Amino acid sequence: MDIAIDAPDWRALDQEARDRAFNNSAAVADSAEILRSWAERSAALRAQCCLTLDLPYGPGPRNRIDFLKAGENAPTLVFIHGGYWQMRAKEDFTFCAAGPLAHGINVALMGYTLAPDATIDEISREIRAGLRHLTRELPALGGDVDRVFLSGWSAGGHLAVMNLDHPLIKGGLAISGVFDLEPMRHIYINDKLGLDEAAVARNSPTLLPGRGKVPLILVAGSGELPLMRKQTADFAAHRAAQGLPLHY
Repeated sequence: MDIAIDAPDWRALDQEARDRAFNNSAAVADSAEILRSWAERSAALRAQCCLTLDLPYGPGPRNRIDFLKAGENAPTLVFIHGGYWQMRAKEDFTFCAAGPLAHGINVALMGYTLAPDATIDEISREIRAGLRHLTRELPALGGDVDRVFLSGWSAGGHLAVMNLDHPLIKGGLAISGVFDLEPMRHIYINDKLGLDEAAVARNSPTLLPGRGKVPLILVAGSGELPLMRKQTADFAAHRAAQGLPLHY
């Protein structure tokens, strides 16, 4: 799979330009208004939907799952929020459940400890623990344990792919994910992440053998920063080269 993205070599950029090249929020002129809209839509959905809030799956205050029920014995889409592993919360993304719910799909919004209170290794292990807990509880919640799908946006897309090999996951969706963490080690977000070379090697899907042989959908916005779109394109090529099921 040959996917060409016209993007600069991030290593050749000075620090200011490098930080700017990976800052989608700063690149979107009306990002603050978009975030306000997300919050309003999320609050509206939480007020009207059949949901179970803050199911604990671990000891941390953010180790919680919101379960939005579409129907009995329905398939379930797990959604992991983004925010460069250090911002946002599951509550900010409740609005993302509207589409799946309308199609009879339960949605489980999974929270996790943010950096610097947890490393990316620890956050990924939390997601794993959350999936174990959710799949145990799913029959009681009204979900079909044989139809569980894993998704996420941005950092959540990364965490979804890192846990795609969970035995009960039937497929995945990664939206604007971050799959090569080496650039992240050299930009402003690493002040909280604390990535080193070894952590990058352990946690970069583009550098690892494919996790999970289930179908995976990879998407990125056409208006996103070139180096962010390249993250998805490079990972798509990496996965395709391994002969793993992929739609990009």
